[in-house]
Amino acid sequence: MTRFNLTPYADASAEVKSIYDETMKEMGIPFVLNWFKCQGSNATLLRGNWEKLRTTMLRGNVPFLLKQLIIHNISNQKGCTYCAHAHGVIANSLGGKLMGNNNTKITENLDSELIPSAYRTAIKIVTKCALEPASTSDADFQKLKAEGFTQNEVQELMALADLTNMINTIADISGIMIDNELMEA
Repeated sequence: MTRFNLTPYADASAEVKSIYDETMKEMGIPFVLNWFKCQGSNATLLRGNWEKLRTTMLRGNVPFLLKQLIIHNISNQKGCTYCAHAHGVIANSLGGKLMGNNNTKITENLDSELIPSAYRTAIKIVTKCALEPASTSDADFQKLKAEGFTQNEVQELMALADLTNMINTIADISGIMIDNELMEA
């Protein structure tokens, strides 16, 4: 059961509609996700959370597919059904090219040899950092650098641990349901 009212586009304030428009345009989707709608009654909160998500997930040098795989894996391990499903849909839609088979769901086996070693290492380390931040070690950073990640990319990867914890918390606390549009994907 949704604990926060979902603010549909038609009922949103002009400020919220502007943010909704940004989310749809920049994420390349024709609808407003429930994750945003559950924050639509508070334009200030919505703006701040959208900026953090946009900056961390949509910008930077770390490949978008890798970001989606990390968010999916952390969300799955934390039991956040909404985020695991949403980011799994995105990862699976992009992963066919990497896997060499559009019928294969990349999220079904994140240890697959078809996934580049650097991706597998990043998924494991960033997931660990999100779930057990106090266990993060210098060795984790060294492994990422050994896989070819730059200092800036390592910072982006660590920001994903933080972002995923935030988006999972909002999704779980709000009780939002998976968007109908994502159920069909």
